[in-house]
Amino acid sequence: MVSVAPSSAQETGKSFVEDFSSLEKSRWYVSDGWTNGDHQNCTWAADQVKVADGALNLGYQRRQAKDREHVCGEIQTKARFSYGTYEARIKAAAGSGFNTGFFTYIGPAQKQPWDEIDFEFLGKDPSKVQLNTYVNGKGGNEKLVDVPGGADKDFNDYAFVWEKDRLRYYINGKLVHTVTDPAALPTQAQKIYLSLWASDNMKSWLGTFSSPASPVAAQFTRVAFTALGDPCQFPESVACSLD
Repeated sequence: MVSVAPSSAQETGKSFVEDFSSLEKSRWYVSDGWTNGDHQNCTWAADQVKVADGALNLGYQRRQAKDREHVCGEIQTKARFSYGTYEARIKAAAGSGFNTGFFTYIGPAQKQPWDEIDFEFLGKDPSKVQLNTYVNGKGGNEKLVDVPGGADKDFNDYAFVWEKDRLRYYINGKLVHTVTDPAALPTQAQKIYLSLWASDNMKSWLGTFSSPASPVAAQFTRVAFTALGDPCQFPESVACSLD
């Protein structure tokens, strides 16, 4: 989903691997103090972004913040990235109304056309993940794909390989979806986002929300970008076996 972003982002990001031994402040911007619109029932809060024991924890809990009754967590890269392999190791949050996101986005907040590439984990059914793209603000390219064992039960590896004429999605190294329609292929360099949020009013998509009795969290233990033509950066990387 669309996200507000700082306007001073770098134009070109280079290959990196983030293992969350700490939160690299030169790479990541922590969203704090706003929401993405009426669909989001929580305010981004810096204290919902925590790194410990090699994992990024994005939290969600009941607490009044501005005009919302809950707070939630998001980070985004300061740089924008273009064609290459994007990867994340994720344990998504479960619960009707929740959305765990690993996606890339650029749009009006950066005075650019709205392009986006998504992995979105709908907490109402963690057995699947939704894939999608937006090109110049036009979406409608959703596809639900099974996640072996469930996205909320354990960590799984998610990746997409974005090229000029093709977009390929992978789960645990297995190709699960390919996009070749030019109308569904983004072209603008984008920022990388990791997020957890919920909604009261998107019931048909996310399910009916119920405020959780205890804090909810999504976890990430690795995020990586490998530019096209660069060598793969870790043994499990999809970039190591691309054709």
